[in-house]
Amino acid sequence: MPAEKFSLKDHLFHTQNVARIAAEIHTVYPEFDAKSFTQTVIERFPELELMERMYWIRACLREYLPQEYEVAVKILLESLPPPLDPARSDNDFGEYIYGAYGNFVSEYGATPEHVHTSLSALREMTTRFSCEFPIRTFINTFPKETLKALWDWTTDSHYHVRRLVSEGTRPKLPWAKKITLNYQQPITFLDILHTDSTRFVTRSVANHLNDISKIDPDLVVKTLQRWKKEGGQKTKEFDYIVRHSLRTLIKQGYQPALVFLGYAPAQASARISVLPERVKTGEWLTFSISISSESDEVQSVLIDYIVYYKKANGSLMPKTFKLAKVTLQPREVLSLRKKHSFKQMTTRKHYPGEHQIELQLNGQKCGKQSFVLVH
Repeated sequence: MPAEKFSLKDHLFHTQNVARIAAEIHTVYPEFDAKSFTQTVIERFPELELMERMYWIRACLREYLPQEYEVAVKILLESLPPPLDPARSDNDFGEYIYGAYGNFVSEYGATPEHVHTSLSALREMTTRFSCEFPIRTFINTFPKETLKALWDWTTDSHYHVRRLVSEGTRPKLPWAKKITLNYQQPITFLDILHTDSTRFVTRSVANHLNDISKIDPDLVVKTLQRWKKEGGQKTKEFDYIVRHSLRTLIKQGYQPALVFLGYAPAQASARISVLPERVKTGEWLTFSISISSESDEVQSVLIDYIVYYKKANGSLMPKTFKLAKVTLQPREVLSLRKKHSFKQMTTRKHYPGEHQIELQLNGQKCGKQSFVLVH
């Protein structure tokens, strides 16, 4: 028999998890009908997708808890398990099912009379599972109060709370609602958070800067230059922040970012050869490159390659891939060989026809070659 397909929604939301939170709530609020709540929630799970299950739990909490919002939130907070281990520094994401609690707060508590209670609740809840999505409702609706809370949280004792400040204010947070906050405003938060001792926080800072790089690349480079001069972070961790923050700009060949990383415009020529020039879907494209230094000095060279995929409408869509970082000696000729897969993927459908591949040396494009993909 074929292996059963993995289901993320069933892995994160299932009967045992629902029964567990129901029991936790019943412990602090005996009037809570844990058995009926569990049955009501799970009976609709088969027809609901992942996020819909979270919203359905939120709606059921509203039905089974007291209707007075602050009373209901107090019960939820008292029912929570202990916070995630504050001694850890990374990869402690908590239980996804508690995301329904943050959703409860943003859905029913984003009102003038409840804003401070709600923000305090999100601070507690995010130490069990991130409230990066719910906080964005409050950023949009109550910016003054929320930014004040976020500022206070930049020095919170729990690293999940500190991470929320960066993650919740990201201008392009995946799958999240847009925020009206100007992308430049959270830089003051990042000025503090980039010095954090935990990778969970600094990764969020780097992802935040990577978001901004798609809007204002110059601001990102200038911010990193300023942080480097200030020296608030350890060298190894700061190098990580820099690389992760600039990853999109490096792929784009943005020269100020490359120069910041120590890659001056390459003084070199390059050739690329594709073998074979016809590639079948599901097989590998093999290409070789030859790079010739045209300098009497040693050069650091970042080698990327760009595949121009044919789209359904016939146009070409470029995607950049890393190939190598090399030290090119004076007048050296360097040869490399690489394979690139054309297996069908769920994230990219391959279309037959002419494609192209091109080299990029320290952000400078060179050596383009065509090839044909066939089914």
